[in-house]
Amino acid sequence: MAGLTQIATAMIAAYNAQDADTYVSYMTDDACEAGYRGAVVRDGKEGTREGLKKMFAEFPENRAEVIGANELGNYVVFHERVWRSAAAEPFDVIAVYSFVDGKCARVEFIR
Repeated sequence: MAGLTQIATAMIAAYNAQDADTYVSYMTDDACEAGYRGAVVRDGKEGTREGLKKMFAEFPENRAEVIGANELGNYVVFHERVWRSAAAEPFDVIAVYSFVDGKCARVEFIR
């Protein structure tokens, strides 16, 4: 299952390149991003694409670094450090990537 970690890592690379199209290419059509056990913040592949494009426009220096990674079954868990700009203080999140048939179906963030 190491391939799922590679997919999630590729998603981070696309995120850091501010390439929403490539990011969502790794997702199922009905994928979403949400708070952990909470409300969906970006719904569906298209909702995720549009939400990321808006965020990238607001934070053009936004980037994330993977501090640690674990994979279990159909899940990849990353400890990510995120910067909104070069001058901003970073913040840490735990991101849980859930996969179905090799595609990311849900990303939940714990902050």
